[in-house]
Amino acid sequence: MQLVYDLDSHEVRALAAADPRIGELARAAGAVDIGDGRDMFTSLARAITGQQLSTKAASTIWGRLVEGGLVSPQAVLSAGPDELRARGLSRAKAAYLADLATHVLDGRLSDEALRTLDDDAVVAEVTRVKGVGRWTAEMFLIFSLGRPDVLALDDAGLLRAAGWLLELRRSATAAELAEAGEAWRPYRSVASLYLWAALDRGLVPR
Repeated sequence: MQLVYDLDSHEVRALAAADPRIGELARAAGAVDIGDGRDMFTSLARAITGQQLSTKAASTIWGRLVEGGLVSPQAVLSAGPDELRARGLSRAKAAYLADLATHVLDGRLSDEALRTLDDDAVVAEVTRVKGVGRWTAEMFLIFSLGRPDVLALDDAGLLRAAGWLLELRRSATAAELAEAGEAWRPYRSVASLYLWAALDRGLVPR
Protein backbone atom coordinates (compact mmCIF):
# COMPACT_ATOMS: atom_id res chain seq x y z
CA MET A 1 0.00 0.00 0.00
CA GLN A 2 1.56 3.27 -1.14
CA LEU A 3 -0.65 6.30 -0.66
CA VAL A 4 0.69 9.43 -2.36
CA TYR A 5 -1.02 12.81 -2.30
CA ASP A 6 -0.34 15.82 -4.51
CA LEU A 7 -2.18 18.80 -5.97
CA ASP A 8 -4.10 16.53 -8.34
CA SER A 9 -5.42 14.32 -5.54
CA HIS A 10 -9.09 14.62 -4.68
CA GLU A 11 -8.24 14.84 -0.99
CA VAL A 12 -5.80 17.71 -1.46
CA ARG A 13 -8.20 19.61 -3.70
CA ALA A 14 -10.90 19.23 -1.06
CA LEU A 15 -8.54 20.44 1.68
CA ALA A 16 -7.45 23.44 -0.39
CA ALA A 17 -11.07 24.41 -1.02
CA ALA A 18 -11.92 24.11 2.67
CA ASP A 19 -8.76 25.85 3.93
CA PRO A 20 -6.67 27.85 1.43
CA ARG A 21 -3.75 27.77 3.86
CA ILE A 22 -3.47 24.01 3.33
CA GLY A 23 -3.65 24.61 -0.41
CA GLU A 24 -0.71 27.02 -0.21
CA LEU A 25 1.20 24.55 1.91
CA ALA A 26 0.55 21.75 -0.57
CA ARG A 27 1.88 23.89 -3.41
CA ALA A 28 5.01 24.70 -1.42
CA ALA A 29 5.65 21.19 -0.09
CA GLY A 30 4.82 19.11 -3.14
CA ALA A 31 3.76 15.47 -2.93
CA VAL A 32 3.52 13.64 0.40
CA ASP A 33 2.97 9.97 1.17
CA ILE A 34 2.67 7.51 4.02
CA GLY A 35 5.40 5.23 2.74
CA ASP A 36 4.81 1.62 1.87
CA GLY A 37 2.28 0.87 4.59
CA ARG A 38 4.17 -0.85 7.42
CA ASP A 39 2.81 -4.10 8.76
CA MET A 40 1.17 -4.04 12.17
CA PHE A 41 4.10 -5.29 14.25
CA THR A 42 6.67 -3.09 12.50
CA SER A 43 4.48 0.00 12.76
CA LEU A 44 3.78 -0.40 16.47
CA ALA A 45 7.30 -1.55 17.33
CA ARG A 46 8.85 1.40 15.55
CA ALA A 47 6.48 3.81 17.26
CA ILE A 48 7.32 2.34 20.68
CA THR A 49 11.03 2.60 19.89
CA GLY A 50 10.70 6.28 18.99
CA GLN A 51 8.68 7.41 21.98
CA GLN A 52 10.17 10.51 23.67
CA LEU A 53 13.22 10.44 21.41
CA SER A 54 14.43 12.73 18.65
CA THR A 55 13.88 11.51 15.11
CA LYS A 56 17.62 10.91 14.73
CA ALA A 57 17.95 8.91 17.95
CA ALA A 58 14.86 6.84 17.15
CA SER A 59 16.16 6.07 13.66
CA THR A 60 19.53 5.04 15.05
CA ILE A 61 18.06 2.59 17.57
CA TRP A 62 15.59 1.19 15.06
CA GLY A 63 18.45 0.69 12.63
CA ARG A 64 20.30 -1.36 15.25
CA LEU A 65 17.23 -3.54 15.75
CA VAL A 66 16.94 -4.05 11.99
CA GLU A 67 20.65 -4.93 11.75
CA GLY A 68 20.17 -7.49 14.50
CA GLY A 69 17.11 -8.99 12.84
CA LEU A 70 15.00 -8.00 15.85
CA VAL A 71 11.97 -6.72 14.00
CA SER A 72 9.60 -9.68 14.19
CA PRO A 73 7.60 -10.96 17.16
CA GLN A 74 9.48 -14.26 17.19
CA ALA A 75 12.89 -12.56 17.09
CA VAL A 76 12.03 -10.12 19.87
CA LEU A 77 10.94 -12.87 22.24
CA SER A 78 13.86 -15.13 21.33
CA ALA A 79 16.38 -12.33 21.90
CA GLY A 80 15.23 -11.41 25.37
CA PRO A 81 15.48 -8.07 27.19
CA ASP A 82 19.28 -7.94 27.52
CA GLU A 83 19.82 -8.15 23.77
CA LEU A 84 17.16 -5.51 23.14
CA ARG A 85 18.74 -3.20 25.69
CA ALA A 86 22.15 -3.76 24.09
CA ARG A 87 20.66 -2.35 20.89
CA GLY A 88 19.71 0.86 22.70
CA LEU A 89 16.24 0.27 24.10
CA SER A 90 15.43 1.20 27.66
CA ARG A 91 14.37 -1.52 30.07
CA ALA A 92 10.75 -0.30 29.79
CA LYS A 93 10.75 -0.27 25.99
CA ALA A 94 12.26 -3.74 25.84
CA ALA A 95 9.37 -4.93 28.01
CA TYR A 96 6.87 -3.08 25.81
CA LEU A 97 8.20 -4.74 22.65
CA ALA A 98 8.00 -8.13 24.32
CA ASP A 99 4.39 -7.49 25.34
CA LEU A 100 3.57 -6.41 21.78
CA ALA A 101 5.20 -9.54 20.38
CA THR A 102 3.23 -11.72 22.79
CA HIS A 103 -0.07 -10.06 21.85
CA VAL A 104 0.66 -10.69 18.16
CA LEU A 105 1.77 -14.28 18.52
CA ASP A 106 -1.08 -15.37 20.77
CA GLY A 107 -3.66 -13.76 18.48
CA ARG A 108 -4.93 -11.07 20.80
CA LEU A 109 -3.74 -8.52 18.22
CA SER A 110 -4.44 -9.31 14.58
CA ASP A 111 -3.71 -7.05 11.63
CA GLU A 112 -6.54 -8.63 9.65
CA ALA A 113 -9.03 -8.10 12.49
CA LEU A 114 -7.94 -4.51 13.13
CA ARG A 115 -8.59 -3.57 9.52
CA THR A 116 -12.29 -4.37 10.01
CA LEU A 117 -12.66 -1.97 12.98
CA ASP A 118 -13.39 1.74 13.04
CA ASP A 119 -10.70 4.16 14.25
CA ASP A 120 -11.85 4.34 17.88
CA ALA A 121 -12.08 0.57 18.14
CA VAL A 122 -8.57 0.19 16.72
CA VAL A 123 -7.25 2.63 19.32
CA ALA A 124 -8.99 0.68 22.08
CA GLU A 125 -7.47 -2.60 20.90
CA VAL A 126 -3.86 -1.53 20.35
CA THR A 127 -3.66 0.47 23.58
CA ARG A 128 -4.15 -2.79 25.47
CA VAL A 129 -0.47 -3.39 24.74
CA LYS A 130 1.89 -2.03 27.40
CA GLY A 131 3.55 1.17 26.29
CA VAL A 132 1.09 1.85 23.46
CA GLY A 133 -0.81 5.05 24.13
CA ARG A 134 -3.16 7.07 22.02
CA TRP A 135 -0.41 8.82 20.03
CA THR A 136 1.17 5.51 19.03
CA ALA A 137 -2.26 4.16 18.08
CA GLU A 138 -2.91 7.24 15.93
CA MET A 139 0.41 6.82 14.12
CA PHE A 140 -0.58 3.21 13.47
CA LEU A 141 -3.92 4.32 12.04
CA ILE A 142 -2.21 6.70 9.62
CA PHE A 143 0.95 4.87 8.59
CA SER A 144 -0.12 1.24 8.75
CA LEU A 145 -3.86 1.26 8.09
CA GLY A 146 -3.88 4.38 5.88
CA ARG A 147 -6.90 5.87 7.65
CA PRO A 148 -7.69 9.29 6.11
CA ASP A 149 -9.19 11.27 9.00
CA VAL A 150 -6.85 11.06 12.00
CA LEU A 151 -5.54 14.12 13.84
CA ALA A 152 -3.01 13.48 16.62
CA LEU A 153 -3.64 16.37 18.97
CA ASP A 154 -0.72 15.44 21.23
CA ASP A 155 1.89 15.39 18.47
CA ALA A 156 4.47 18.10 19.19
CA GLY A 157 5.45 18.41 15.55
CA LEU A 158 1.88 18.94 14.42
CA LEU A 159 1.32 21.54 17.13
CA ARG A 160 4.44 23.42 16.07
CA ALA A 161 3.58 23.31 12.37
CA ALA A 162 -0.03 24.27 13.06
CA GLY A 163 1.15 27.30 15.02
CA TRP A 164 3.13 28.36 11.97
CA LEU A 165 0.22 27.71 9.60
CA LEU A 166 -2.14 29.68 11.82
CA GLU A 167 0.42 32.51 12.19
CA LEU A 168 0.40 32.25 15.98
CA ARG A 169 4.18 32.73 16.34
CA ARG A 170 4.17 29.80 18.76
CA SER A 171 3.06 26.22 18.81
CA ALA A 172 -0.68 25.75 18.63
CA THR A 173 -2.51 24.28 21.56
CA ALA A 174 -4.36 21.01 21.16
CA ALA A 175 -7.63 22.95 21.25
CA GLU A 176 -6.45 25.31 18.51
CA LEU A 177 -5.29 22.41 16.34
CA ALA A 178 -8.60 20.62 16.88
CA GLU A 179 -10.55 23.73 15.90
CA ALA A 180 -8.51 24.26 12.74
CA GLY A 181 -8.86 20.57 11.95
CA GLU A 182 -12.62 20.76 11.75
CA ALA A 183 -12.21 22.34 8.31
CA TRP A 184 -9.96 19.45 7.23
CA ARG A 185 -12.47 16.65 7.79
CA PRO A 186 -12.65 13.99 6.41
CA TYR A 187 -8.98 14.20 5.37
CA ARG A 188 -7.23 15.28 8.56
CA SER A 189 -4.55 12.61 8.08
CA VAL A 190 -3.61 14.18 4.75
CA ALA A 191 -3.48 17.64 6.32
CA SER A 192 -1.22 16.16 9.01
CA LEU A 193 1.13 14.78 6.36
CA TYR A 194 1.47 18.27 4.94
CA LEU A 195 2.10 19.79 8.35
CA TRP A 196 4.85 17.24 9.00
CA ALA A 197 6.23 17.98 5.52
CA ALA A 198 6.36 21.67 6.40
CA LEU A 199 8.70 20.76 9.25
CA ASP A 200 10.78 18.25 7.30
CA ARG A 201 11.29 20.59 4.35
CA GLY A 202 12.27 23.61 6.40
CA LEU A 203 9.17 25.69 5.75
CA VAL A 204 8.60 26.20 9.48
CA PRO A 205 11.25 28.52 11.00
CA ARG A 206 13.20 27.02 13.88
